[in-house]
This record gives sequence, structure tokens and C-alpha cells, in this order.
Amino acid sequence: MANSGLALFLGRLYGERGFDSMRIGKGLYQVLLFFLSQLAEARLSVGGQAVIEGVMMRAPRSLTVAVRKPKGQVTVKRQDLRPASDRFPFLKFPLLRGVVALVEALIYGISALNYSANEALVEEGAEGEELSPWALTGIMVFSLGLGVALFFILPLYLTQLTAAWVPLVRRSSLFFNLIDGFLRIAVFLIYVALISLLKDVRRVFEYHGAEHVAIHAYEEGRDLEVAKAKGLSPLHPRCGTAFLLWVMVISIFVFSLLPKDLSLGAKILSRIVLLPLIAGISYELIKLSGRGKYPLVGWLTKPGLWLQKITTRDPQDDQVEVAIRALSEVLEMEREKRGPGPGPGGAIEAISR
Repeated sequence: MANSGLALFLGRLYGERGFDSMRIGKGLYQVLLFFLSQLAEARLSVGGQAVIEGVMMRAPRSLTVAVRKPKGQVTVKRQDLRPASDRFPFLKFPLLRGVVALVEALIYGISALNYSANEALVEEGAEGEELSPWALTGIMVFSLGLGVALFFILPLYLTQLTAAWVPLVRRSSLFFNLIDGFLRIAVFLIYVALISLLKDVRRVFEYHGAEHVAIHAYEEGRDLEVAKAKGLSPLHPRCGTAFLLWVMVISIFVFSLLPKDLSLGAKILSRIVLLPLIAGISYELIKLSGRGKYPLVGWLTKPGLWLQKITTRDPQDDQVEVAIRALSEVLEMEREKRGPGPGPGGAIEAISR
């Protein structure tokens, strides 16, 4: 555990003298956003997410993680995938597939995060140590639990305090949940804006932009080269940031259906129990947003694109190179699984939707 790259990463975030609020915020965002954002893209034809000094790309049956090491070379991890929906076809049904994608994202995401930490943070010549399944599970549960507490339980508690002073909020389930939702979105936006001021987070945001640039180049049929990707937008409608925002919005409507006289404990429990349903609905909206032909779809994508102006940065060429490397490797793995095709362009089209 002492030599683990992920342990070193968390040590950097939390420091040797104990936790402080800004370091907790930075760590929570990088881990939690990594996990949850994969839900938005992980089960689409090709999607990805920034990791520590690198990018993860995922296709239907393949996953790669490309990381730039301290001395500049790029290392790549390849992993074959077997989606649960291949074994249990009913898991492909709408709403269910979003929940499955979340579970798979948690499993693959923590593994990719640990790999990138080992490669990017462990000194040259030292061997990174894989965290045990129990340690990985502990980190995952802690991060998600802290996220639920910050973005769901805290706004609910503040809304309960508001209801004690404002009769309309106390009497109306609709107004109660509108206030709850407004506070949830406000906490999320303030949180993202604050951590974007941190230098380390800004670098992750640059890799986030690099991942989007590479995906745009792929979707437009360009050659996967840094020069050909220049000028492409670091924003993308299927981004996990948009997914998180949709979770905040959809939760307002779902929680409004609950009886208004529930106790505070029951309301907290309902937030946890209904989170998979909210995630499933948000996943379907993100899938719809990838089909940008219709005016309504364009309107749905705008809030997420606005928010990405905070969570992405224009990447440097060497960061785009890492993202393209991860994408090229995952497409090559898909071509190998599908057999010979009509050439690189045709092979890429075969797995895009």
C-alpha cells in the first residue's frame, strides 16, 4: 500500500497533516466525477474520461488507458470487456441499461484511476502496487458517500430549515422540491467553480478537453493525428459533466412525486434509493443528446455545454496526443475483435452510431 500510485495521489490531495476542505473537495471531484461521468458515455460506441495525466477510452468490448509518465513516454493499458448485457439481454432495456452502465463504470473506473496513478506518480524504477479489492471498494464507497452527502443530503437539510420559516415551502411538495433542487444545483455549481481554481484540477480539465477533441476527430472521420484535431472543440454534448447536471435537474421531478409529509430520515433514504432511477433517466437523455439533429435535442445539450466551459480547458498538443493514443488503441482492439474491414475509415464507422 505504501508504494501504491493511488495512495500517493490521495496523499497529495489530502496532505500529511490531515484533511482540509479544499483538498477533500478536489479529491471528491476527481474521483466522483470520474465514476459518475462514465455513465454518460461508457455504453455508447466510444467514450472516455480524463484520468491522472492521461485519458481512458472505452468501446463496447474494449478499454484502454493512456498515461504520460514523468519522463515523457506514454504507456497504455489494454483491457478486454464483456458487458453484462451480453449475458443478460434484458439489461439493455431503457433505464435498466443506465443502472448497469453505472455499476460497470464504477468497476472499470476505479481500476483505470489506480493504473494512471501508478504510472504517472510512482517514481521511475519503482513498481506501483495495485490496491486490494477491499481498498478499492473503500475508496469508491467513501467518494460516493461524500458526494451523496454534499449534493443530496446537505441541500435537503437546508430546505428543511427553509420550510420551518416559509409556510409555502412547508405545505407544498412541489415548492419544497423546487427549493431543494435549486440548492442542489447551486451547491454543485459553486463547488465546481471553486475547485476549478486549483492548479491540479485545471490540468485534469485540460485532459478532459483533450478527450473531447479526440472524440470529435473520430466522429468527424478525421485522421487520428494531433495536427488534424487542431481547432476542434473541447466541449461535447455527451460529456459526463452534462450527465451530473441532468441528475440534479431530474431529481427535482422525481422527488416531487414523493409524499410531502415524509420525515427527514425517510426523505434522506428516498434520495439514496431513487438515485439509480434518476441516473437511468439521465443516461437516456445523454444518449438522446448525442443525436443532435433536432431543435429540442440542441436545447437539451446547451446547459451541459455551458457547464463544460468550467470543467474543460483547451488542451496542449501533448495532451491531445495521449487522448488520440488511447482512442487509436481502443479502435484497434475493436477491429481485431470484428475481423478484417474495408479499411481504417470503414472499421471506425462499423462501431459508431
